[in-house]
Amino acid sequence: MLKSVNQLKMGTLLSYVSIGIQNIMAMLYTPVMLRLLGQNEYGLYQLSNSTVAYLGLLSFGFGSSYVKFYYGYKVKNDFEGIRKLNSIFLLVFCGISVLCMLAGTGMIFSTDLIFGESLTLAEIKEVRLLMAGLILTMALTFPNIIFDCYITAHERYIFQRILLIMVNVLNPFIGLPLLLMGYRSMSLVLANLILSILRVSLNIYYCIKKLNMKFQFKGMELNVLKSVGTFSFYVFLNEIVNQINWNIDKLILGAIQGAGVVALYSVGSQFNQYFINMSTAVSNVFIPRVNKMIAEKQGDDKLTHLFIKIGRIQYIILAAVLTGYLLYGKFFIMHWAGEEYEGAYLIGAVIMFPTIIPLIQNIGIEIQRAKNKHKFRSITYFLIALINLIISIPLAMKYGAVGSAIGTALATVAGNIILMNWYYNKFIGLDIWAFFRNMIRPTAALLIAAIEGSIIKYLIPVNSWGRFVGEAVLFLMIYFICLCWFGFHDDEREQVERIKNKFRRRK
Repeated sequence: MLKSVNQLKMGTLLSYVSIGIQNIMAMLYTPVMLRLLGQNEYGLYQLSNSTVAYLGLLSFGFGSSYVKFYYGYKVKNDFEGIRKLNSIFLLVFCGISVLCMLAGTGMIFSTDLIFGESLTLAEIKEVRLLMAGLILTMALTFPNIIFDCYITAHERYIFQRILLIMVNVLNPFIGLPLLLMGYRSMSLVLANLILSILRVSLNIYYCIKKLNMKFQFKGMELNVLKSVGTFSFYVFLNEIVNQINWNIDKLILGAIQGAGVVALYSVGSQFNQYFINMSTAVSNVFIPRVNKMIAEKQGDDKLTHLFIKIGRIQYIILAAVLTGYLLYGKFFIMHWAGEEYEGAYLIGAVIMFPTIIPLIQNIGIEIQRAKNKHKFRSITYFLIALINLIISIPLAMKYGAVGSAIGTALATVAGNIILMNWYYNKFIGLDIWAFFRNMIRPTAALLIAAIEGSIIKYLIPVNSWGRFVGEAVLFLMIYFICLCWFGFHDDEREQVERIKNKFRRRK
């Protein structure tokens, strides 16, 4: 139990270290990459990446179901069942990998039909080459899902996060030399392919050698696939929704506006991806705990307590990031990516602002899945995503990248905020009113810091990196002081004190 708690704490800490390193590397690498590639070339890469990303749907949500079924066997000490489960999932994902290659080949030959109106023949040829490399990378990731899920089920977060940190650090060190050698956007594809091979190899080694992962193909209970398929179908619908909400805008813009507008949208939406990563860094390490609590039939009051506890941690962090972006994001983007990307600021703001609510509640998704009550969410989100697709096309035609962002934001408000909170409260057993009441004090602390930041920014405009850093640090200091004064709960304040004492002892 103590080992599990240590893995949880270190996993959460390393998640934020990983995100910090990932963001720092991106901040250093992306502007160099943008200048070496140019807006059009970067747009072609993003367009290829967004197109191939739809092949990820071939997983049919099976990966999300593994941990649930693993704990179903684990609580019964049915280790033979776990071995057979491993075998079934491995065969399924290897089959999906082959299917990915076949479907990807079809996509490559259809490129001119999709983008023939907005791209030149040379650009279509380059997109096809990029897609081929990305499809190969995608095909490699499918068999890795079972090994990644097995590590998660064993709560070995330290290994997972250290591996992720290593990948984030190595990415520019592989990609940049290839860029300088003249491989252009293909260098990004090759870097991802090399790192995917490394990650898959290390995961397999760790599972087999360190976690003693075993397979039993003889006597596999294939009827389990029926239960897995029923559970996973609605997860699959949810993945379709995610692809529509986060990738369809780039395809629409690529077909209507061209590669340059795709590049602009990609820079703005990239900040939203950082936003999402910060949220899932916390919630992902609690997936096994949620499944274990529900397998042990613990009550809704305990689940609500966990829901609020994780949500507060996420909100305290994400609210500061969002407010900081709104205050200082335009200066950062213009001086980081280039003045031609100024419009990316508004795109990022429009997408990120409503996204904060579902992001601080994403542990609720795992609670739904563990309770096998994710059907409503998946169907509802799927219908709203289709509406998002329908309204985004005319918005993109009239307002370009900002129009696509508005369509995504409207879908987020309708589905992720209004309908989902009603469902959590009515059918999942989570006390949503208590959840939002627990966000009042951190919000008050944030408002004070935001007012301070706005006044200082008005009196001393941010026109240099020195002022940017100085005002951002002052904003965070005011926010943290207000949190310590009245924003934190007693247990959170005690946790901060424990961290302070640890640093004092080390000194």
